[in-house]
Amino acid sequence: MQTRKPLYRYADGQVPNSLAMTYTLLGYLAGLALLFPANAWLNALGTLLLAHAMIIAAYLIHEFAHGTIFSVPKHNQWAGNACSWLAGSCYADFQDLRKKHMRHHVDRADVITFDSKAFLKARPVWFQKLVIALEWAYVPAVELIMHLYVIVLPFVTTNEKHRARRGKVARVMLIRALLFALLGWLSLKALALYAVAWLLMVTVLRFADAYQHTYDAFAVLEDGQVPEDKPRDRAYEQLNTYSNVVSARWPSLNLLLLNFPYHNAHHEKPVAPWYRLPALHAELYGSAYNQVIPMRDLLGSFHRYRLRRVLDDDYGTVSEGPQKAEGFYGAVGVSFLTAV
Repeated sequence: MQTRKPLYRYADGQVPNSLAMTYTLLGYLAGLALLFPANAWLNALGTLLLAHAMIIAAYLIHEFAHGTIFSVPKHNQWAGNACSWLAGSCYADFQDLRKKHMRHHVDRADVITFDSKAFLKARPVWFQKLVIALEWAYVPAVELIMHLYVIVLPFVTTNEKHRARRGKVARVMLIRALLFALLGWLSLKALALYAVAWLLMVTVLRFADAYQHTYDAFAVLEDGQVPEDKPRDRAYEQLNTYSNVVSARWPSLNLLLLNFPYHNAHHEKPVAPWYRLPALHAELYGSAYNQVIPMRDLLGSFHRYRLRRVLDDDYGTVSEGPQKAEGFYGAVGVSFLTAV
């Protein structure tokens, strides 16, 4: 007789995972409800709460992709698909997202689906200037293009696998269009604030993603191989991975991003669940690890190099000392939410 598996993969995950998923759902619903009242403070609170619920939903997708929450893979897939609806990444298949993210770990590279830099360089100058202008104004234009690419790809490609996704993408587009139309009919203000919340989510995710690696980036749509032009071993992985913690002084603040900033620990042990990462980081690296860069030290770089990142393939370098992030330009367009 086959023994029935427990719901959660790890016994110590029952409470933290249940709390994280409950917060995501209730935060999403409460944040959405707060967009409607005729009170600017409640609207602002609702926008921030909704954005944060989406952020946690996105990082839960990452956990489901690694199979760290539920013991049955199918349950991780179902939950990943549900969170994809909350985060607005539901046009892509969860398994495609998972496969592409696993390549990021196995190949030790930024294995991207869509080369945004090559795409922009091939566009007319006026289009490039428009994207640059939007990025100057902190509108995440590159990520918007990548999300649009996920939607459009099945309708413009000759690849049979992606063409087969046409029906699903069309259904998702119809459902979301109807939901947004309903939201707009109830309140145009709520619809506009929802868009603001989603853009806040994208901006927070891209800030976190920008400074976690100095990997080489390769646009690989299907099963293409990453060039073997250098030894991408575990030493390379750790030296090109950074833990851009929300706060080194107050580690609990990293829960705001579901401990995702403990990125070196995550790469050292990808099956370690999010709630174990602070302890794992302390065990592996201690408090003086050079790969740790607090986010406050990256805000300046995020601002200064926000235009350079759009077209430049160079992520920059990290040096030693208190100003080590001065030359760290960061990445753009490496979101795990836009894989196909």
